[in-house]
Amino acid sequence: MGAGSWGTVFAKILADAGTPVTLWARRPDVADAVNRQRRNPDYFPDVTLPGGVSATGDPAEALRGAAIVVLAVPSQTLRENLAAWSAHLHPDATLLSLMKGIELGTTARMTEVVAEVTGADEKHVAVLSGPNLAREIAEEQPTASVVACADHDRAVAVQRAVTTAYFRPYTNTDVVGCELGGATKNVIALAYGMAAGMGLGDNTKATLITRGLAETTRLGIRLGADPATFAGLAGLGDLVATCSSPLSRNHTFGEQLGLGATLDEAARITRQTAEGVKSCRSITDLARKVGVEMPICDAVERVCHEGLDPRAAVAELMGRETKPETDTLRSHHD
Repeated sequence: MGAGSWGTVFAKILADAGTPVTLWARRPDVADAVNRQRRNPDYFPDVTLPGGVSATGDPAEALRGAAIVVLAVPSQTLRENLAAWSAHLHPDATLLSLMKGIELGTTARMTEVVAEVTGADEKHVAVLSGPNLAREIAEEQPTASVVACADHDRAVAVQRAVTTAYFRPYTNTDVVGCELGGATKNVIALAYGMAAGMGLGDNTKATLITRGLAETTRLGIRLGADPATFAGLAGLGDLVATCSSPLSRNHTFGEQLGLGATLDEAARITRQTAEGVKSCRSITDLARKVGVEMPICDAVERVCHEGLDPRAAVAELMGRETKPETDTLRSHHD
């Protein structure tokens, strides 16, 4: 459900794994192009989609008989979309979230929104997360990912449905950790991009990745996640890929801010949704709600929404009180 860059590529993964898939596109002309030309002209005009992918603009048609419903819309639109789709969901369907965000206002994770809107048991709701830059996967470059679900057997069923020669999924039961890793890395990638735009070097970038992972882990532990998840593909793996790659929208957006662009200018240049710009607000709200300090996310939120200069943000982060490194992983304050 969603024919953006990741939704389109995930449909290709499913079909390549031998799983027949119907791709729902918001715009009928995109569905028509997929069916007639085997291409999504908006995102991957050069990638031929396999014959196992069909497309439709009708949500009811897309959802009819679906055993796995893959949700791949912008995170802040999920609630509204799901409300319209819920009546068409099979009661035993696995609802698989590809989205990496925290809902504004409610500070709910995407699987929490899914369960609330659909009434689905948490064991029917799964998340897929990892170092999954859509362009590289479209080119069938090897990568791995994590399918997390409270029901291990359901996670294994999804794993089987998406395993290909180039896409290797692992299973996990830590839904909270996988979702928080996926959402927070977008914000850290904005900070990394800003550092790159300012011309800062690899020491600074490595520091941002490492301390960014530390504050993500702290938030996860407070919310009941397994700390080991953050050392895995949905944590460190996704964080490194999103921070370091020019293919990452959040990296590119942050880089423009670091070069001196305004929020509007950066949005025009990036041309696609940089989830971290919205998520930085909901993540800092969530962190405050549960009493966890996240200084890098706070700084990004102030740059994006309060007009703080990125250079001033770096100076503030470097001027914080010094502490033992490992203590900040065990406590909720950094």
